[in-house]
Amino acid sequence: MKKIFFLFALSLALLSCTSQNSVAKDNTQKSEIKPEKNEDGEWDLDVLDTDYNYFLNAVARPMSMYTESYLKSRNQFLVNEWNAYYMSGRYRNIIESSIDYNPNENYGLKFEYKLYQVFVYVQWKYKLRMQGLSGADVLR
Repeated sequence: MKKIFFLFALSLALLSCTSQNSVAKDNTQKSEIKPEKNEDGEWDLDVLDTDYNYFLNAVARPMSMYTESYLKSRNQFLVNEWNAYYMSGRYRNIIESSIDYNPNENYGLKFEYKLYQVFVYVQWKYKLRMQGLSGADVLR
């Protein structure tokens, strides 16, 4: 009886070690947001936070207030800042993935606007100060 109990305890110990190793491998995988084209061939950005659509419609400055070149330059700086936070592990509860953004790609005004508004939204909702935001957007 002691041998059976010992074998059972040993098998449980081995199984628990095995499952912990597979979980550790899953946590080390790099998470990355990559822009993709939609069915119409346009670049699009989907944000899964339900408050983001409210923010775009009720709080954010309208798209007509920005030029594409202004947004592109701001986004390049903000993406670098975001990815630096991600790589350093700061704000892990807010920044869960890096962003794959190519400043040489022509994403279009709509995509650039939505990406910029993601950074404004994070500042608005979570109070995470992003250095690349304009003064008018920080005050919202």
